[in-house]
Amino acid sequence: VQLQASGGGYVQAGGSLRLSCAGSGGTFSRYGMAWFRQAPGKEREFVEAITASGANTYYTNSVKGRFTISRDNAKNMMYLQMNSLKPEDTAVYYCAATENRGIGLSLRIRTNPNTYEHWGQGTQVTVSS
Repeated sequence: VQLQASGGGYVQAGGSLRLSCAGSGGTFSRYGMAWFRQAPGKEREFVEAITASGANTYYTNSVKGRFTISRDNAKNMMYLQMNSLKPEDTAVYYCAATENRGIGLSLRIRTNPNTYEHWGQGTQVTVSS
């Protein structure tokens, strides 16, 4: 499956953005999906994940109550609604996909970038203070 992320931009602290990830070339509903982010000089960091059916979602504590992952398998789309943005959310955001059903079972599996076989190109999110 090919992935394309979009929706990034520049926003002031406290603002909102909605990221989108479009899938093509595969059966989108087979894939567990996730958002990762990478700030300059830092490692790629897990943000949120969603199982193939959309029944279960997972997040990292730093985005709890602020970010929401969702998907629409009929449209081959995944989203990340980001509210109450903070300067520390500034990063390039990547969407990723995997056929590994372990993302619904194991924290270690779903937060490891190596679990995901397919990646989008990234979209920049910049939050000013």
